[in-house]
Amino acid sequence: MFNGFANVWTVIGLARDFAPGKLHARQVAGEGVVLFRDAAGTLGALRDRCPHRGVALSLGKLRDGVVECPFHGWCFDASGACTRVPWNPDAKLEALSATALPVREAGGLVWLYTGLDPQDEPQVSPTLADPRVVLCGQSVRWAVHWTRAMENMLDSPHLPFVHKGSIGRGLAKLVATRRMDVRWTPVDYGARIENTVEAREGTARLDYRFPNMMELFIDPPGRTFRMLAVCLPESDTHTSMDIYTVRDFLRPRLFNPLFAWSNGRIAREDQAVLETSDPPMVPPAGQEKSVRTDAPTLAFRKLWFERLKDSKAG
Repeated sequence: MFNGFANVWTVIGLARDFAPGKLHARQVAGEGVVLFRDAAGTLGALRDRCPHRGVALSLGKLRDGVVECPFHGWCFDASGACTRVPWNPDAKLEALSATALPVREAGGLVWLYTGLDPQDEPQVSPTLADPRVVLCGQSVRWAVHWTRAMENMLDSPHLPFVHKGSIGRGLAKLVATRRMDVRWTPVDYGARIENTVEAREGTARLDYRFPNMMELFIDPPGRTFRMLAVCLPESDTHTSMDIYTVRDFLRPRLFNPLFAWSNGRIAREDQAVLETSDPPMVPPAGQEKSVRTDAPTLAFRKLWFERLKDSKAG
């Protein structure tokens, strides 16, 4: 399961979007996942495949917090245990379980573990623990491997070219004559990336949160304003770009569409370029030409090849 993206925690959505009384289907690294809330409101996740004849459980029904398969009516709770097999009162239920997947709610987000036995818990950004902030988000589907999307999120030199009419406008005036310095500092959750531009005050910071999240620090004076980008692999050819805004100002939800519009515009600018990537998945570093300012993307690429590319679960 989860080939190339196994045994890691990943964000798969806003907790408030997983409403009770419904089955929620997701595609993660080539595997179908169905999420639902049990009778107590606790979120559970199962592999979206009935162990009986392999059909999608997400096409079934949720009855009192238990999933009923659409094919033969077998029922499974959030632990994966089979609780009922129609026509077979003598069935050995303990031998008929579905595959349960670890899932957590933390920082207003839902985290899925792409394996069976996590040895740790999700490393949640301290920003999400601040009671003053509000969180909103949206998704854009890109026809590109998630590694290309992730590298893009860690790359600053592209800003004045891809985003010259939006977030790269200020850098566009400097690119012809200025030097950019980029520093990658490993930390326990991934890395801190700091960028400075010659003759320009201040240091731009973003954090890489292993395996597939970026946190961009855009704090105005005295305020908290962050963008979280999660490059969620759906398959080898498609990525769900899930972009979240965290802020402690303009808190009412009526402002959420404003941030969604801005983030959507930036995401579409990236999408138009990245979907032409050849090959779609990042190759070994030696197969592309790189320079000094590519340090963060090359560091990510090293992690991908060493820790994820050949990973499998189950």
